[in-house]
Amino acid sequence: MSLKPIRDEIDRIDKELVELFEKRMDCSKRVALYKQENSIPVFNPEREAQVLDQIEEEAGEYGKSARLLYSTIMDLSRAVQHDMLGSGLELRNRIMCAKSSVPFDSPDVRIACFGVEGTYAHKAALTVFPEASPEFYSPFKEVFKSIQEGRADFGIIPIENSSAGSVSEVYDLMLSYRFHIAAAVDISVDHCLAALPGADIREIKTVFSHEQALMQCSDFMKGHPGITAKKEVSTAQAAKNVAESGDASAAAICSEDAAKKYGLEILMKGFQNAPDNTTRFIVISKELYIAPDADKISLCFSLPHVTGSLYSILCRFAAKGLNLTKIESRPRPGRSFEYLFYLDFEGSAVNQDTLNMLCALSDELGGFSFLGNYKEIR
Repeated sequence: MSLKPIRDEIDRIDKELVELFEKRMDCSKRVALYKQENSIPVFNPEREAQVLDQIEEEAGEYGKSARLLYSTIMDLSRAVQHDMLGSGLELRNRIMCAKSSVPFDSPDVRIACFGVEGTYAHKAALTVFPEASPEFYSPFKEVFKSIQEGRADFGIIPIENSSAGSVSEVYDLMLSYRFHIAAAVDISVDHCLAALPGADIREIKTVFSHEQALMQCSDFMKGHPGITAKKEVSTAQAAKNVAESGDASAAAICSEDAAKKYGLEILMKGFQNAPDNTTRFIVISKELYIAPDADKISLCFSLPHVTGSLYSILCRFAAKGLNLTKIESRPRPGRSFEYLFYLDFEGSAVNQDTLNMLCALSDELGGFSFLGNYKEIR
């Protein structure tokens, strides 16, 4: 039996489907005009749920698949209507009126940096703001508070590591404060094991560091079961505390700069699990900045915990040809079975198609925040 007759029939059906799809989208445009004239919102979730329930029932054994297909068609239909009606006017105006230049080279800019002098965050701060004199804060929340209270213009905080993953506390704070991201920078992390001068690595009993650094050096810790790991607020704080302790059996996992600053002797170098270990730091601000060469966008929004809710959003990105680079979900405080999503993707918010999509999502999604469109410094 040849496949040709079947494929010919599929081609004929597909041609009919394309023609019907075009007719349906043309109807969506007429619906948009009616909704505009009668001040009716684009999104009617009750109506869509009723239609999808009916389609699933009528499609029999293909009910679930038919529901997914028509859900996608509805998502694309709504996108067309939003584009026609210029949805999300408030967000549209904010993006178009954003400041275009972060004062990276200003000596007067006030920087709130996580940790103490000598941390990787300090290195990130000086990479982004080479003329600034950062003020140091810990824990992470204090960086956010300094910006909220007007004591700092920008904050520098780590958000993820190439081997240890996301810094969950920072994501929670981003979703809570909804500050903007003005820039991001990737810092190569090459950990040292540092102790008091003259200390013997065979006599080390306790290693102090930030929990992310301990995770990044977990292979070393597993290979030395006699050493106890102790968490500190930052890698540089761990070095400082070891230097002040006078305890030759204590060591810190920290940067080479931190070890030198606090007078410690380096016992080992580069012993993290991954040789290409990198931490991504973000620059946060109350102000929205969008540079002409900005190429990464961050959002957050909430979704109900129901089948297909995330898929219906992601298909909008696929339809625009946008590449997602990060999705992080967190439970929404005080709202059972609802989740907050943090999402990164490549693109420019001033591109008309991307801007239209962002504005449409801002109208449809609960807890939506446009966190920024920025350049990642590498």
